[in-house]
Amino acid sequence: MRLWTLHPKYLDARGLVALWREALLAQAVLGGKTRGYTRHPQLMRFRNAPSAMAAIAAYLQAIHAEATRRAYRFDQTKIVCCDPAVPIMATQGQLHYEWSHLTAKLQVRDPAWLTSLAALASPETHPLFHLVPGPVAEWEVLSQLRPASST
Repeated sequence: MRLWTLHPKYLDARGLVALWREALLAQAVLGGKTRGYTRHPQLMRFRNAPSAMAAIAAYLQAIHAEATRRAYRFDQTKIVCCDPAVPIMATQGQLHYEWSHLTAKLQVRDPAWLTSLAALASPETHPLFHLVPGPVAEWEVLSQLRPASST
C-alpha cells in the first residue's frame, strides 16, 4: 500500500488508478470494514488524525478531483463522507523520499510521463498535508533509494 504524500497530479495513469484503489482499501480498513492491512504503517498518520475517516475521505476527494481533471471516471460515491478533515503534517524529508521513489518507478514504467515532470523544481504535497521540516517518516519502509550509511 502506498498512500502518497505527493500531490496526485504527479502520478501517471497506472499510479493514479493504483492510488485510488489503495486509498479505498485504506478507507475500508480505517472504517473497520476489512480485517486485512489493519497494522499497515502507511495508515498511522490517518489514525493519528482527529478523525481518521474524515482524513481518508479528504485524501480520496483530492484523488477523485485529479482523476476528473484527466477525464477518468472514478466513482465518487465510494467515498464515505464525514466532517471536514484537519490537515495532517508531513515532513520535507518524506516528500523528497517519495519524489525519489516515484521518479525511480517512472523511469521504468512511464519514461514519457517522467519527462513531462522534468522541469519541476519542488513537488507539491497532496492537499491534505501540511509540509514541515523533518526527516523521512518513521513509519516509512525504506527502499534502496535511501543512501547507505558510511561504514
